[in-house]
Amino acid sequence: MIKLLLAVVGLAAAVTLGCATSSIRFTQDEIKSYPVDMQEHIIKGEIVPGMMPTQVRYAWGAPDDVKLSTTPEGKPQEEWVYKSAIGIFKTRLTFIEGKLTSIVSSEPGRVK
Repeated sequence: MIKLLLAVVGLAAAVTLGCATSSIRFTQDEIKSYPVDMQEHIIKGEIVPGMMPTQVRYAWGAPDDVKLSTTPEGKPQEEWVYKSAIGIFKTRLTFIEGKLTSIVSSEPGRVK
């Protein structure tokens, strides 16, 4: 019985910690210079191809991992990885020359 209780408490803690991100990712002043449709995506927590890294951070927060590299053509490339609370699912974002070009997710419903 104690093992079951510890397992339930541990799972609850993992879920709670995974969701314990600040709800304030940006201020209205920080996003006011973006086009209205971009502001709406950020406010809704959505990302779309063409976004800049700062805009993605405003929408989703900081990534769990970042890898810097270059494309075969020599262009700067960043790969951002977001992991789910228990690490089962991952979402990979690729930026080339400072623009979001690719979104790949194993998490159902993460990307629309």
